[in-house]
Amino acid sequence: MAPLSTRLLIQRGRPKSNRLGKIRSLDLSGLNLLSEDLDHTLLGRLKQLQELDLSDNQLETLPADLGLPHLHVLHCANNQLSDVTHLCQFPQLEELSLEGNPFLTVSDSLKVTFLLPELRKFNGKDASTTRSKAESLNRELTTRVATHWKKFMAALSPEEQAQAQADFVKSAVRNIRYGPVSLREFTQWRVRMISEELVASGGTHTREADMPEGSHKATATQQPRARPVALRRPGDTLLSLSPQKRMCTSLLAPVEGSLVGSDSSQLEPLHFLQCHSKNNSPSDLKTQLWACAFEPAWDEGQAGAASQTVATCGGEAVCVIDCQTGIVLHKYKVPGEEFFSVAWTALTVVTQTGHKKRWNVLAAAGLRGLVRLLHVQAGFCCGLIRGHRKAIATLCFSPTHETHLFTASYDKRIILWDIGTPNQDYEFQASHLLTLDTTSTPLRLCPVPPCPDTYLLAGCEGGCCCWDVRLDQPQKKRVCEVEFIFSEGSKVSGQRVDGLAFVNEDVVASKGSSLGTICLWSWSQTWQGRGSQPTVAVVVLAWLQWSPTILAYFSLSTCPDKGLVLCGDEQGSVWIYDVRPLLAQRSPPQTAPQAPTQILKWPQPQAMGQTVTKTMVNTVVANPTFTYLTALTDSNIVAIWRRGEP
Repeated sequence: MAPLSTRLLIQRGRPKSNRLGKIRSLDLSGLNLLSEDLDHTLLGRLKQLQELDLSDNQLETLPADLGLPHLHVLHCANNQLSDVTHLCQFPQLEELSLEGNPFLTVSDSLKVTFLLPELRKFNGKDASTTRSKAESLNRELTTRVATHWKKFMAALSPEEQAQAQADFVKSAVRNIRYGPVSLREFTQWRVRMISEELVASGGTHTREADMPEGSHKATATQQPRARPVALRRPGDTLLSLSPQKRMCTSLLAPVEGSLVGSDSSQLEPLHFLQCHSKNNSPSDLKTQLWACAFEPAWDEGQAGAASQTVATCGGEAVCVIDCQTGIVLHKYKVPGEEFFSVAWTALTVVTQTGHKKRWNVLAAAGLRGLVRLLHVQAGFCCGLIRGHRKAIATLCFSPTHETHLFTASYDKRIILWDIGTPNQDYEFQASHLLTLDTTSTPLRLCPVPPCPDTYLLAGCEGGCCCWDVRLDQPQKKRVCEVEFIFSEGSKVSGQRVDGLAFVNEDVVASKGSSLGTICLWSWSQTWQGRGSQPTVAVVVLAWLQWSPTILAYFSLSTCPDKGLVLCGDEQGSVWIYDVRPLLAQRSPPQTAPQAPTQILKWPQPQAMGQTVTKTMVNTVVANPTFTYLTALTDSNIVAIWRRGEP
């Protein structure tokens, strides 16, 4: 592309004029422009320009001074932008489009609300929702900076205080943490700004402020996406929440003791969200929530690294939620779809400029039998996988191959895909590696931890089965290699297994084969005693007491780093088992099921003014460090708890 010229600007400008100073709208889209092609001297002659379209180019940044003081509309979709700070040169901007810039994140979206006080529309949507999120974060960060100032100065003498103010900014940026890791760039950016303002005032003034009010600030009629629940359903017992706050501290109480060992702290409820409602209606109590999964930690490999961002699915939406703040960071909707399962993977991709970028990609699937690969931070679907004739019940990524994805469908097939890495247009091209036939619908998938590239376990409507998934074998379509049975001395199979997860490298927790219990069994001991039989009885290590309900499809999960098993029930309770002491015993398994370590109960009536209906908890998942716990219900509620300090 040749540099911009006066002739080109006149050709593409509106209204038609032979003078640049008369042009009000300019279309420079689709010209493969690079950042250095934007000549600020030439563009600065567009003194009356109000609308500029730079979409579908190769821009990595915007020049710092384009000299367009009257610009109201800017389109920069489908470029390579990685920074938004230069947008501050357009203080009158009311409409902005940045979609399709894969290196921009939710942090950049929040920055935009500070940089552009007059912004009305962002990426085609009302900007008030993003502004509301930024305001909430800003208030909390302002409070934390002020608190840090007091602690920082209290440790210094008056002489040291005068000299140490410059060090305060560095200390605040280094030590103040709030919100998810995905927002860390934004929070550090704001902490630096707030700290510098505090230092400039001599510690006497911290405004919440620098948060532009603008004439378009969210009003009381503009609701955020994630709201506290105030629900009522005919025939339900009404249970109360706080009349004052959405963040509550006494909604669920332990009735069977506390978690033992180093995790002997209480779980505190933080948020009850109704973010999957149809048309964002608070009266929607019918949308079924199905699955949730915590995002891989960005500080992967570091001690104590854990994510506080969780993806949830149900109805036509997939939501990504920050557990600490309760903010819905992203919401992806497909009208007519019903999402049943979500799974994360972390990819490393190389950009056109040779830089390596880490992507956390979210796979979502459901009723239509399609897998959607979502670039969550950029907010778009970058891949679609078609391969099943019926709905997809569940999916999971391989723990050893970041691009290998298992999908299990009601068409009684499990397919292994290689989603590959995205091309230069950030699109995936998945390849079909393997098909595993089942005799009944697969409900849960578990690669076997000691050998995830060799065996896959699945809990199915007809039992628990295992397949050989080695890719160096010639057969690309395989049947179940062995089926596991759970009744000692019985050769009868066909019992539904609707809960399945590994507690550690060897111990499996499974549910559904026996009423009111969860079975802990040994993979290694069971496999060693298999022989050549198509069915084999599992080697039971222990039975855990659970709800006696006859209802099915309550999904259990585990927290291997903490030795925990978790499961919801039909009464709205969360059953938590610390199985480490149990597995440490060398004696034969006890015949009587072991009681849970802790049961979290749904809130009791008349506790508080707002109301939450009694409901079934069908899915419970904790992050690896058991800092946050997320539960999904059959009445469209996402509940989040945090483990307090011991």
